[in-house]
Amino acid sequence: MTVLAPAWSPTTYLLLLLLLSSGLSETQDCSFQHSPISSDFAVKIRELSDYLLQDYPVTVPSNLQDEELCGALWRLVLAQRWMERLKTVAGSKMQGLLERVNTEIHFVTKCAFQHPPSCLRFVQTNISRLLQETSEQLVALKPWITRQNFSRCLELQCQPDSSTLPPPRSPGALEATALTAPQRPLLLLLLLLPVGLLLLATAWCLHWQRTRRRTPRPREQVPPVPSPQDLLLVEH
Repeated sequence: MTVLAPAWSPTTYLLLLLLLSSGLSETQDCSFQHSPISSDFAVKIRELSDYLLQDYPVTVPSNLQDEELCGALWRLVLAQRWMERLKTVAGSKMQGLLERVNTEIHFVTKCAFQHPPSCLRFVQTNISRLLQETSEQLVALKPWITRQNFSRCLELQCQPDSSTLPPPRSPGALEATALTAPQRPLLLLLLLLPVGLLLLATAWCLHWQRTRRRTPRPREQVPPVPSPQDLLLVEH
């Protein structure tokens, strides 16, 4: 039985590999060319805080990893989810104020943040603390929002438990670990490289086989049949 392979050229396989690798790198990108944080975000947060009940219960994370910039983004991700939740139960006036604050932090949805990990713990607090922390995170991010790529922040991280903490390392070991640890997009590209080479080699083999089948083989020369006169000459 003959199996027909798709008539793809080696260039097609190579282009597919490049598109796949570029797509993976794009999904990991989290950067902003223009600042999404307005200059009057503090006014909008204060107007909402004055209108809300100060003791309205909400939850905030208690064991997020201490990261200077990633931590601010992580808290804004969780605060933005609270804004969306509060809009579903608020009146018309409250919805307008919530939407103004939500607009200030909605930029976090442009990045593909993963779901909060199961290790993350929350504590109950009031809405005034949540809004105050939201304002503080925006202040911390505003000078860096267009100068940093936050791709390494897409996964929310918890503080490790004290019982599972590894032994302390020397500064030299920590520096070597930081230098040798590959970034996730580069690791994915390295994993895809052998697959791409295998596909390229397979494509060349299929192309070579099809070319060989199309090349006509030289016909075998059949000796001429001797005539009766030739046979008589041979007998004499």
